Amino acid sequence: MGRKIKTSIALDEELLAWIDKLVASKRFANRTHAIEYALQRLKERAKEELNI
Repeated sequence: MGRKIKTSIALDEELLAWIDKLVASKRFANRTHAIEYALQRLKERAKEELNI
């Protein structure tokens, strides 16, 4: 993936609570892992849809 750059985002309270549950259940190591995973999947889907 490359070098990581620190950033800040605002999330809906319910969405963050859902992410925290996934982290607590050990599905993801931490919030960053969960968000990176979701964005990577979104990127892959977009590539497939655009046939890139």
